[in-house]
Amino acid sequence: MDNVATGISNSTSFAVASKMKDYFQLIKFTLSFMVVFSCVVSYLLAPQVKFDLFGVLTLFIAGMLITGSANAMNQILEKDTDALMKRTAGRPVAAGRMAENKAWVFAIITGITGVLMMWILFNWQSASLGVLSLLLYAFAYTPLKKVNSVSVLVGAFPGALPCLVGWVAGSGSFGPGGWILFGIQFLWQFPHFWAIAWVAHKDYEKAGFKLLPGREGPTKFTALQSIIYSMLMIPVGMLPFYFHLSGSLSLWILLGCNLCMVLLSVLLFIKMNVSSARRVMFGSYFYLMIVLLSLLFDKL
Repeated sequence: MDNVATGISNSTSFAVASKMKDYFQLIKFTLSFMVVFSCVVSYLLAPQVKFDLFGVLTLFIAGMLITGSANAMNQILEKDTDALMKRTAGRPVAAGRMAENKAWVFAIITGITGVLMMWILFNWQSASLGVLSLLLYAFAYTPLKKVNSVSVLVGAFPGALPCLVGWVAGSGSFGPGGWILFGIQFLWQFPHFWAIAWVAHKDYEKAGFKLLPGREGPTKFTALQSIIYSMLMIPVGMLPFYFHLSGSLSLWILLGCNLCMVLLSVLLFIKMNVSSARRVMFGSYFYLMIVLLSLLFDKL
C-alpha cells in the first residue's frame, strides 16, 4: 500500500510540475523577466524613488502579470504558426497540452490583476500604459507579423513602453527621463530583433512571418539597417547625462556599449552569416543589462 501511495504522490507531483512548466512557457518567463527588469530599473531611476523592497517586488509582480498576459495572448493567437516552427512547436497551446479557452482565462485574469495592482499600488497613468502595451503587443504587433515587416516598428512601441511604465510608476509624471529610457529601449530593439529574425529566418519563413526589412530575407539591406539604428543609439545614449538622469561614468559606459553594437552590426554587414547575426543578438542582450544597470549605479 505504501508503494502505491508513493506512486500516486509521485505521479501527482509530476503532473503539477508539468502544469507549472506549461504556464511558465505560456508567459515566456525569460522574455517577461527581461521586460520587467527594464521596468523596475526605470522605476528606480525616477528621482523621487528611493529603494523600497515592497515597491520593487509589487512592481515586478504586476509587470510579470501584464507581460505574461500579453505573451499568453500572443501564443494563443499564433498557435497554428507556432506549431509549424521547430523552436515553438513545443509551446503548450501549439502542442495541444493546454486548451485555448483555459489559456484565454489565464491571460485575461493575469492581465486584469496586473493592471489593477499598478492602478492601486502606483498610479492610474502607469496602469493605463500597461493596458496600452498589452493591447499593442497582442492585437497589433502579433497579427502584423504575417502582413508586413512594419510589424517590427509597431512591436517596438510595446517593447519599449515598460521603461515608461516604470518611470511613471515611480514619478507619477511623463518626464524627460521616462521618454529617454523609452527611446533607448525603442532603438535597441531593431538590431536586436533583426538579428533574431536573421538567425531564425527559415523557421519564420515557414510560418509566413515577414520580419526582416528586406523582402529577399537576410541581405546587406538588413545589416545596413542594423548599423543605422545602432548609430542612432549613440546620441540617444548621451541624453541621460545631458538631462542629469545619471553621471559621467554611465555616459562613457553607454558610449562604449553603443560603439560595440555598431561594430557588431558592421561585422554582420561584412560577413553576412548566421554566426555574426548571433553575435549581434547576444551582444544586444548584454547591452541592455549593462546600460540599465550602469544608469542605476550612477544614480545611486
